[in-house]
Amino acid sequence: MKIAVLKERRADDPRVAATPETVKRLVGLAGEVCVEQGAGLAAGLSDQAYQDAGAKLAKSVKDALSGAELVLKVRAPLAKGEGRVDELAAIEKGAALVGMLDPYDNREAMDAYAAAGIDAFAMELLPRISRAQSMDVLSSQANLAGYRAVIDAAATFERAFPLLMTAAGTVPPAKALVMGAGVAGLQAIATARRLGAVVSATDVRPAVKEQVESLGAAFVAVEDEEFQQAETSAGYAREMSDAYKAKQAELIAQTIAKQDIVICTALIPGRPAPVLVTEQMVETMKPGSVIVDLAVERGGNCPLSKADEIVDHGGVKIVAYANMAARVGATASALYAKNLLNFVTLLIDGEAKALKVDWDDEIVAGSGLTRDGAVVHAAFTSAPPEAAAADSDADADAEKAAAG
Repeated sequence: MKIAVLKERRADDPRVAATPETVKRLVGLAGEVCVEQGAGLAAGLSDQAYQDAGAKLAKSVKDALSGAELVLKVRAPLAKGEGRVDELAAIEKGAALVGMLDPYDNREAMDAYAAAGIDAFAMELLPRISRAQSMDVLSSQANLAGYRAVIDAAATFERAFPLLMTAAGTVPPAKALVMGAGVAGLQAIATARRLGAVVSATDVRPAVKEQVESLGAAFVAVEDEEFQQAETSAGYAREMSDAYKAKQAELIAQTIAKQDIVICTALIPGRPAPVLVTEQMVETMKPGSVIVDLAVERGGNCPLSKADEIVDHGGVKIVAYANMAARVGATASALYAKNLLNFVTLLIDGEAKALKVDWDDEIVAGSGLTRDGAVVHAAFTSAPPEAAAADSDADADAEKAAAG
């Protein structure tokens, strides 16, 4: 069977869905891998490297997709009117498409996949189970986003991060607050600490306090009796009382006013980003301070954020790149490609070198958007109560993973 790997054509994304390392494995698994020319150049991967790994090169999208039973992408394929090339129209009926397809904000594309007879799999919907950890694109990309957020903060901040003792005087360390201690938040804590900042972090889940402190950061929360009961047995946050919210908001406002750097990481797929830093909070920060908002693609954790811009508000700079992981494109590609390789092994019969999708596998079913000409994922259909309940669990899992 033939696997096609296309070049990403969106200007803000240098990533690629397969690397020469994963191509070797894919060739052994499927027999043929065809990579569109230039697919890896933005990630530092040459066409020659793909050829050396056993891939065939295609001069065009049409050539790459001709006869392909499986198509690997980073982002959703471009449709008519989205770019100079209609990638979607070139995918053959019956083929499987795997990528980060943005299903919550791209319903028209989902319907188009079904109409074209494409079996589409959205990696963002992967069930949050231990067996799927090696396929978890949300975690691999969020990890890099947390790292890059601190690097961008340091580049924008016009002072040094670490404590510096010089003959000319002592430079105090920067103070950084990370809001949200999920995957991105924990990496942001670790990175800021490595750069020498004094780091604190906040999160609505009591259980993450130990993780935060293990990385050398101070945990910021109103730790009263209600807070201790703020987490369900499944590890999710309970709704807090208005009185607790008011106390927590006051504490956070007081903390933010003392910070040089604030990293906001609360991004939940399919939902508007919660406001963590209000305009009033920004105005209490010292001129020269920096806020990095990782949630701008869903409205932002700060209402002053503007996608792919650095906003200066009273001397406080607010950095908000919509695709932070892509700013570390080579590394992001390497991790993403391995995630896809691990997932694709579930779709292919390695002995027969043929596409063999096991829809009874919970990972396959949980990420499957379309099948046999119809939208099949419970989150996007009028599902029966049992399916809807299962989808609610999946959404909770996604929230837990993406809140950091």
